[in-house]
Amino acid sequence: MIHFLLLGALIFGVYDWMTADAPPQAGQIVITQDQIDNLRIGFTRVWRRDPTPSEADGLIQDFVREEVLAREATTLGLDRDDVVIRRRLRQKMEFITNDLAAPPEPTEAELEAFLAEHPDLFRIESRLTVRQVYLDPRQRRNSMQQDAVQLLAELNQPGSTADFRMLGDATMLNSELVDVRAAEVARQFGDDFARQVEPLQKGRWQGPVTSSYGDHLVFVAARTPGRMPALAEVRELVAREWVDARRRENNEKIYQELLKRYNVTIERGPSGTNENELAAQIK
Repeated sequence: MIHFLLLGALIFGVYDWMTADAPPQAGQIVITQDQIDNLRIGFTRVWRRDPTPSEADGLIQDFVREEVLAREATTLGLDRDDVVIRRRLRQKMEFITNDLAAPPEPTEAELEAFLAEHPDLFRIESRLTVRQVYLDPRQRRNSMQQDAVQLLAELNQPGSTADFRMLGDATMLNSELVDVRAAEVARQFGDDFARQVEPLQKGRWQGPVTSSYGDHLVFVAARTPGRMPALAEVRELVAREWVDARRRENNEKIYQELLKRYNVTIERGPSGTNENELAAQIK
């Protein structure tokens, strides 16, 4: 009898200990400072830096989204035959909402409007054939301007046979880019360089044009201007982007409706950001 009573007391004691931190009742979500700290630690381990305030708020909002969708998935019984972690439950819930959020086939008018509203997504970039002669500011120092003038005169001289590949200073940069997108010029030489090259006259050596590497004499051999395509040229891409955009909008509407079932409380320490601000963003 004594052993039985001791065992019973032990069982109830363990039960009380295990349920002391039981989750709040349905409809109540509480994000504690410890959970926020864990989110920050996880971010730091991945990115090797602390999150910015906006990134930290994004982590919390994502955690709330995960909690809402995980609970909804559990309510639907999606966890009964599955032993995977909460993110798997969220994933399954998002699969369902993706199906619910799937939009109908777009009309031609909707695609035309979407193309007009998002020109940056579909604009055909200009293409360039560019040659360059590199001038290293560390080697030329005070003679840079004079050297550039002399080289330009040599390169632009009528009937010149000067090989631009043999002129200038040694560099690992490409001396010529043939029929590439403007974005590729920017990728190799930087955005500032690409912006300066874009308006240059075709068929003549010009410069110097400055990049993060130094100065360059530049020859634009060919240029195909960028343009907005007709819908017929990019219909498949526009339709795909339209469907993705509508699905994201519908998913967000479904999530906002689910979120209304919960009272979200963000518990922060003394140094935390304004709770009401974040709560307003979540809502």
